[in-house]
Amino acid sequence: MSTPANTIIPLQQAPLCIGLTGGIGCGKSTVAHLFESHGAGIVDTDAIAHQLTQAGGQAIPQIRAAFGADYLTDTGALDRAGMRQLIFSDADARHKLEALLHPQILAACLSLLQSFSRAPYVILMVPLLLENPSFMQLVQRVLLVDCTEKNQVERVKQRSQLDETEIRAIIAQQLAPEIRIARADDIIQNDGTRDELTHQVAALHDRYLSLIPKNTI
Repeated sequence: MSTPANTIIPLQQAPLCIGLTGGIGCGKSTVAHLFESHGAGIVDTDAIAHQLTQAGGQAIPQIRAAFGADYLTDTGALDRAGMRQLIFSDADARHKLEALLHPQILAACLSLLQSFSRAPYVILMVPLLLENPSFMQLVQRVLLVDCTEKNQVERVKQRSQLDETEIRAIIAQQLAPEIRIARADDIIQNDGTRDELTHQVAALHDRYLSLIPKNTI
């Protein structure tokens, strides 16, 4: 009997996959690094997307065909600023880009998850996890990193050239915090100190280890 095209085929990988999500500027990368220090495997879909859209990246020919050379830099990489402006003003363009990139990101995730077969568990970082059923099929639990909108804005301003208006526009297009909270299995509140964040991660690390069948550790 054939397998439906949209079915995720189980792979030999870590016994537990945690989907890490949260709004822009909430601290997902910091949390992932802390889990990595405990031995967790990390798969970062943003990093995969950057690889696909850098000069010579696998997705560049399709982006050129779909959007034209105007959305590429002089070096042949995706013009991220130009594309960001387009997809925030044109929902059809956003859907077209997602339809182009998501299957390639998903395929890369499946490959990387296999490489962590010896890790106790894997953290799969997907900013739009809850909006994407294909990625949700890969995880057993959803971990939300949350913080106040004020902290989101300040953190993004410190690390990027986006102004407050642009940042708030991005936040407005993402799922509302109350929806994320309702759908999360675990929540890290990232409004405090680094030590407080470290303690929250350590407690969840212990919890995740306790969820893994003993004969798989």
